[in-house]
Amino acid sequence: MPILDIIYHDDYLVAINKPHGLLVHRSSIAHDVTEFALQILRDQLNRHVFPAHRLDRKTGGVLLFALDKETEKLMQTQFMENAVKKKYLALVRGHTPDEQEIDYPLRKENGTLQDAFTRYKTLARAELKVPLGNHPTSRYSLIEAQPETGRMHQLRKHFSHIFHPIIGDRTHGCNKQNKLFKERWGMETMLLHATQLSFTHPVTGEQLQIQAPLHEEFLRVMAFMSMSPPAPIS
Repeated sequence: MPILDIIYHDDYLVAINKPHGLLVHRSSIAHDVTEFALQILRDQLNRHVFPAHRLDRKTGGVLLFALDKETEKLMQTQFMENAVKKKYLALVRGHTPDEQEIDYPLRKENGTLQDAFTRYKTLARAELKVPLGNHPTSRYSLIEAQPETGRMHQLRKHFSHIFHPIIGDRTHGCNKQNKLFKERWGMETMLLHATQLSFTHPVTGEQLQIQAPLHEEFLRVMAFMSMSPPAPIS
């Protein structure tokens, strides 16, 4: 069983740097999966843990757990009230504007529309001499995104909506790009990483800022695009 990278731990909370591809907990849509972050962390700490929020299976980065039910409730309330500030890094198709706000409602499974708002800024751009379709080169951007709301697959859907889908996103992304990355570079990871959570500790009142470094595969792609890893986010 893998050992999870614990990036914060006190008497009430624990945070890990979740690997890409690891489910948070058991799911009815993933019958073949036998390892979950919840189970691995529980065994690693030899105590019960309670997820304070969720990350998509293919998304890496900061994943927060509570160590008791009361703290879990308090943290989940902060997430529901959008009191937790979240930052992500993503590699997307094309050259994005320097900064942009995406105000685009998203539909729930029952058909109800929900407000959804994301702001982002571009950190780096690359143009590779790799033809794709009718284009002689391929263009990419590294962006830092801040979702102001917490809708399901919000960043994935928002960047698809503005025609800059996240590389490796099979559901909302670009099949041609995903095929290129798999065949040319052996890369199937979705390049979306939760880099930072900022919030008020629900018990002590301390202002916390938990950061998770990028995983090896994300860094590998940035390297062949001649992009430098960003400094810790402030």
